[in-house]
Amino acid sequence: MKPIFRRWFQKGKTRIARRLDQTRDPLSPEPVLKARNIHYEVSDKTQAIHCGGIGLIHALGQRFGLAKTIDQKLHLLKFHVPYHESDHVLTLAYNPLCGGTCLQDLELLRNDETFLNALDARRIPDPTTAGDFCRRFLASDVEALIDAINEVRRRVWAEQPESFFDCATIDMDGTLVGTTGPCKDGMDIAYDGTWGYHPLVVSLAETGEVLSIVNRPGNRPSHEGAAREVNRSLVLCLEAGFRTVLLRGDTDFSQTQYLDGWNAIRKTRFLFGYDAVPTLVQKAEELPDHAWRRLTRPARYHVNTQPRRTPENVKARIVTEREYETLRLDSEDIAEFEYRPTACRQKYRMVVIRKNITRAKGEAALFDDVRYFFYITNEREWSADAIVFSANDRCHQENLHAQLKSGVRALRAPVDTLESNWAYMVMTALGWNVKAWWALSLPEPPGRWRDKYRQEKRWVLGLEFRSFVHAFVGLPCQVLRTGRKLVYRLLSWNPHLRVFFRLVETLNC
Repeated sequence: MKPIFRRWFQKGKTRIARRLDQTRDPLSPEPVLKARNIHYEVSDKTQAIHCGGIGLIHALGQRFGLAKTIDQKLHLLKFHVPYHESDHVLTLAYNPLCGGTCLQDLELLRNDETFLNALDARRIPDPTTAGDFCRRFLASDVEALIDAINEVRRRVWAEQPESFFDCATIDMDGTLVGTTGPCKDGMDIAYDGTWGYHPLVVSLAETGEVLSIVNRPGNRPSHEGAAREVNRSLVLCLEAGFRTVLLRGDTDFSQTQYLDGWNAIRKTRFLFGYDAVPTLVQKAEELPDHAWRRLTRPARYHVNTQPRRTPENVKARIVTEREYETLRLDSEDIAEFEYRPTACRQKYRMVVIRKNITRAKGEAALFDDVRYFFYITNEREWSADAIVFSANDRCHQENLHAQLKSGVRALRAPVDTLESNWAYMVMTALGWNVKAWWALSLPEPPGRWRDKYRQEKRWVLGLEFRSFVHAFVGLPCQVLRTGRKLVYRLLSWNPHLRVFFRLVETLNC
């Protein structure tokens, strides 16, 4: 970090530490929030924006050739007057990073002169033009855009340390995107009565990146089209240099007709949930007692100090008082056996969990129940416990879906057809991928601070989208031109700017 940055950072940290020091608090008869006589004025000379981190985001895209690659792969416009394809794509990707929640918020950005100056843009597309651009997409065009994003992704991965390529875990799942619009082409009614779409999301567990999104009608099953997207992501990871690739999915994705093909690919492992069909339940019940052993799950987190007193479980008390029927998990047992699905030519490892459950009504136990959960895999080196824990970790993808819905707001259907909404999902989800690339681009120089820098990198990767925006993008900035430089002058301090300036120096901004 430059000396001037270091001094400014230290001054800001010292000032805020003094304000937050409780030992300096005097006994005050007035509330803390006591601002009075507030006036508003305007400035003709000083120009500032609320999202000063967008400049670093744009510089990151330039370093990896994001705009250039998109223009090379995607051809939708006959004439570029004035916008290119990359202008539309990046505008939709930057919108959530700058606090936008829908297409209409583009109107606020395009009417902000300082924002346009910050990106050296004469103008950006308005919401109507952006919607028209989405409607130009065919399925082949969306796939071309995904390929362009994946090409940039490989460049980001190429700069990662050797340990990054130990294993790539590809998760897949579907999620419902509801809509109240009655005229959206391609929508259908889902199993729970929701009208809308049922997109498939394929992601990389280690970084949270969205590798692929495929939009489908709401009535389609979760696994439809999954094998094709998995193969695309599998080739991407293997060509990028990952030494092992693990495919994970729930019971809907245990597509047995593809297991032999994936097993034949060296370095490829799969782990899927499997339906508890009567044949498998019978095989589990016929296992001898010595084949079973108790499954002990690790603690959810480690207590560094003294454990706190557990508060009263209000839900459990109400359920007991009103004598509702409830299921209580008593214990879990684990076993494994060899199994060959009907569509496969060879046997695979089947891990089974036997959950011992008590059905109770109030405080009275009614009867015991036993339920079986199955996992099929070609991984032979892991223990059965590790197989189960890895399969349970796949549920973290539900958090990714929540971020894409409520954080980035990519899983929305603001346009009028299946393909146009698919394009909107892919372009807006690029904002989430840029957040991951931002974290992956943080340097890990050798030396005594390497472990700290690596921990900060993992922390940024794990941030929720809104937290990332508030910490690294929503920075009040003065924007000015001096000589041949476009200068972003930060106007306030926050405790995360030390990490921010590490990336600034890496990109030579």
